Amino acid sequence: MSFTTDFIHELQWSDVPPTVQATARLALLDLLGVAASGTRTELSKLIRAHAVEHFAPANRPGFDGCRLLFDGRRCSTPGAALAGGMLIDSVDAHDGHKLTKGHVGCGVLPAVLAFSEMQLEFTESDFMSALVMGYEIGTRAGIALHQSVSDYHTSGAWIALAAAAIGSRTMTLSAEQTRHALGIAEYHGPRSQMMRCIDHPTMLKDGSGWGAMAGVSGSLLARDGFTGAPALTVEADDLQSLWSDLGTRWTMLEQYTKAYPVCRWAQPAIAAVLLLHRQHEFSHEDVVSVEIGTFHESKRLAVQEPQTTEQAQYSLPFPTAVAVVNSAVEINHIDGDGLQNEDVLRISRLITIEEVEDYNARFPANRISHVNIELKDGRSLQSGPVEAPGDPEMPFSAEDIEAKFMCFAAPVLSEFGAIALADEVRQIGSKPALGTLNALIYKSGA
Repeated sequence: MSFTTDFIHELQWSDVPPTVQATARLALLDLLGVAASGTRTELSKLIRAHAVEHFAPANRPGFDGCRLLFDGRRCSTPGAALAGGMLIDSVDAHDGHKLTKGHVGCGVLPAVLAFSEMQLEFTESDFMSALVMGYEIGTRAGIALHQSVSDYHTSGAWIALAAAAIGSRTMTLSAEQTRHALGIAEYHGPRSQMMRCIDHPTMLKDGSGWGAMAGVSGSLLARDGFTGAPALTVEADDLQSLWSDLGTRWTMLEQYTKAYPVCRWAQPAIAAVLLLHRQHEFSHEDVVSVEIGTFHESKRLAVQEPQTTEQAQYSLPFPTAVAVVNSAVEINHIDGDGLQNEDVLRISRLITIEEVEDYNARFPANRISHVNIELKDGRSLQSGPVEAPGDPEMPFSAEDIEAKFMCFAAPVLSEFGAIALADEVRQIGSKPALGTLNALIYKSGA
């Protein structure tokens, strides 16, 4: 435990290898792009209003509360973490890790932002070292929890530990206080049932905001003397191999980046359709049937005619049909009028889904699907097994991620605002203060 505590408190930006620094900057840019796009969702509007109304800032001299991301209104530190995590999670386009079967960045970034608001002197180096530390703690906590319990929980269950670690670091808690912060966060982290939200998609999503809030609250409680140790996912003897390589193995490099704003489990089928579009000339008007072969968890994304963006984001047939019709899957396709597109709905109704045991056996390390499309002229287009782009084995380039950021952020922040933010993130880590970044990310995007 002392080794983990040392890492939490002592990691410096200068200790982070250049390749990890570059990856962290791109992860930050990607998360901010997704967050900007999320300001337009009904989910984020509701949760931000809730945070402002029900999570009042602490009445403390010199602290007016934490600003909400791309909003600017103020609330408490836990409220900002809650709203920020759910804002990013409201558009399912943020990064993730295959073995956690979830997403660390959407909870880590809001926690770093919330605690940076509490500190009078918080440099860009402080910001980025806390972000990387959060990814390293959160990813290991996610793997540890999946290895030690049988239920399939949402990301919030283990994001809570990362948020608590960030709070412990930024408030310079003692080693004992940090231990209690992690224990409180683990105990109260939301063990929400992921497959329930897959089967019945609502605004609950992946528990990310609730986990960030629980972790932030855990560190604040530990600061004040509340006890909660141990965190078993950190201290259990049979899980120590996951923690012994902190600072030598960088899980920051193991995160995937999403190309499309829907659940990762749907993305291999989308990629397969787009592959067939590149290989063959065909029109969606000529399609008579679409068969998807995939793994069990992907098959559970069963909503064919979504009524909300949450249902569309947790659907396999609908975004696959979007890809058949549009040769792309973008935010406007899975929200608003895009949900009523008759061509897409026709294709979605034609889709059948088969579970493939080989793909099941290779999950979660590999997420594989294939697509077979039958056409009116008798042709059968077969993709073969496909994995989605953006995995660490086939990562996107910096140019790809910056292009995605512009696609997501520019409609909200303006092209000029998005370019300015991208420029700031590209060089973050060298300035003595966060002033320029703060000016860009707390400006209203709603």
